[in-house]
Amino acid sequence: MALVIPKALKKGDTVALVSASGATPKERLQPAIEAVEKLGFNVVVGETCKVRHGYFGGSDDLRANELNAMFRNPEIAGIFCIRGGYGATRILPKLDLEMIKNNPKVFAGYSDVTALHIVFNQQCGFVTYHTPMPSTEFIQDKMDDYTWNYFMQSVTNTGQHKYILENAQGEEFVTLVQGFAAGELVGGNLTLVVASLGTPYEIDLKGKILFLEDIDENVQRIDRMLTQLALSGKLHELSGILLGSWTDCGPMDTKNPENNLSLETVFGEILVPLNIPILKNVTCGHILPTMSLPLGRSIELDATNKVIRVVG
Repeated sequence: MALVIPKALKKGDTVALVSASGATPKERLQPAIEAVEKLGFNVVVGETCKVRHGYFGGSDDLRANELNAMFRNPEIAGIFCIRGGYGATRILPKLDLEMIKNNPKVFAGYSDVTALHIVFNQQCGFVTYHTPMPSTEFIQDKMDDYTWNYFMQSVTNTGQHKYILENAQGEEFVTLVQGFAAGELVGGNLTLVVASLGTPYEIDLKGKILFLEDIDENVQRIDRMLTQLALSGKLHELSGILLGSWTDCGPMDTKNPENNLSLETVFGEILVPLNIPILKNVTCGHILPTMSLPLGRSIELDATNKVIRVVG
């Protein structure tokens, strides 16, 4: 059954900035607010963007209660996670998922926010958006048009029925396994996808197309996480795979090259034998430029001709 597509944002709408995960550096808050205001939105700044509890943007109760309140508030049209980090998984049991299900809104972010994307897609039944975030990518000195355009298309044109996902100029999709697949687009950060296993919030991959990316994980750790997904049986349920950026995901042993495998070798040994369509080098993740992805929408993956279409 198709997921609900939240009402698109328009200029003048009010959006909330929240941190369901890590604390926001003080010097990044005001530039983040100004960046979102430049997009034409009114901004409500959550308390979680201003406080710190160790590495979190406030206590678990504060982060969960604030997110609940933003979904409950009819004056808030959309919710942007100001940053990632760590912490979204800790608040999942404290979320009012039934209330959130009844109040679908544009919800955007990525990285640690993957935990929330999975739950809102599966348990609340609405589409969410894997996008760059205000306190990180938004305030780069030279934000590129590709990133801005994909972000704005995602949050202000949510009802657009069909369109093609295209890489940034100069970057080409790379086919690992040819073929055609169709299914719901899910996933995000590999670490968070794996962290969902064995919990009440475990990702459902049956018949889906899985997008994966990560940052600061050496190749051995990526190998271990993909192996865990394979041993769980999850990878064998997929229709197709999209592989994004793997930023600073280098070798485990930098002094002894013979002790390492390449990321391409790991993909070849774990993913290619699945014999499902796989494209890599999707310009999405912890990089700039980066595309935004509509998680929960139906896509068609033509890995042979290197075409990705959003169709439903």
